[in-house]
Amino acid sequence: MMKILSLALALFLGNGAAMAAAPDPLDIVNPELRASARQMEQMKFPPLSEAELPKMRSMSWGPDQPLLADIPISEHRIPRSAGGGEILVYVVNAAPGKARPGILHTHGGGYVMGSAKSDIRDLQLLAKALDCVIVTVEYRLAPETRFAGSIEDNYAGLRWMHGHAPELGVDKSRIAVMGESAGGGHAALLALAARDRREVPILFEMLVYPMLDDRTGSSRPVPTHIGQLVWNAQANRFGWQSFLGRAPGGDAPPGGVPARVENLKGLPPTFIGVGSIDLFVGEDIDYARRLIDAGVPTELLVVPGAFHGFDVIARDTDVARRFTEAKIAALRRAFAAAADAPRAPDQGK
Repeated sequence: MMKILSLALALFLGNGAAMAAAPDPLDIVNPELRASARQMEQMKFPPLSEAELPKMRSMSWGPDQPLLADIPISEHRIPRSAGGGEILVYVVNAAPGKARPGILHTHGGGYVMGSAKSDIRDLQLLAKALDCVIVTVEYRLAPETRFAGSIEDNYAGLRWMHGHAPELGVDKSRIAVMGESAGGGHAALLALAARDRREVPILFEMLVYPMLDDRTGSSRPVPTHIGQLVWNAQANRFGWQSFLGRAPGGDAPPGGVPARVENLKGLPPTFIGVGSIDLFVGEDIDYARRLIDAGVPTELLVVPGAFHGFDVIARDTDVARRFTEAKIAALRRAFAAAADAPRAPDQGK
């Protein structure tokens, strides 16, 4: 398996006791995913904590498969939006002079782990499938940097992508935001920031099993059969505590938790995909419902018996392939509809 899977396996955090409380979590796992679930069940990792974090971070780098030679990659140091300093972004599939769709991507890792670099091969595959340009941001991680800093890192990446669209070959009118897990939470926060700041128009948001609500597993308990694989309630509490700088489930700082934002009107059309036994399934369904109530065109896909990160951990299964195809199809529809829409005179390429 790819080294990138080490992050997902590392997040199987001390689940032995939690799993003993349930009859048998494997009974409700999608049959195609049970072999991977059994493999994870055999892994023994201590609960995620500040002491264990360096070890977990060391396991998150990859990939061990070669990058695609025909999809170019470049690195850029760009200024932060606030506070000085620079951040690293990777650009996948740039084509100066063209006008391709663009995706601003934010990686996962519970807000405390992961890296943009480890996702590059998968982003190459996505860029090739959609003939698009992808910028992924190496944002600062918690607890060293709280939510306000990492949000600004990602927003700086978005502004840079929009401002350098001609050199990257990006169509400014067709920029989406996308992320997985905590990256999905960051993508949601980025869409909210873009809506409120009115500097960069966002066409679409792709939220893949996004981490949206600090109350999950803290002030809001989850059924015992949910969230037993890969990312559990204990890990979730640690991630949100690190990100927010305060205990999750209580008073949340403004702008730090997507699910706590009261007004979701004016957000771009959204796709949310999640497994039915993922810890985030309840909060993701609720966010989709609130988007729909706010008048935001929203597609929700819940995969029966799928756990967190299943499409990466068991990528060769049919259920994972169908999930990936659904994501690509949603992005393709959004990009195609925007390409066919009439453009204002200042909306150039």
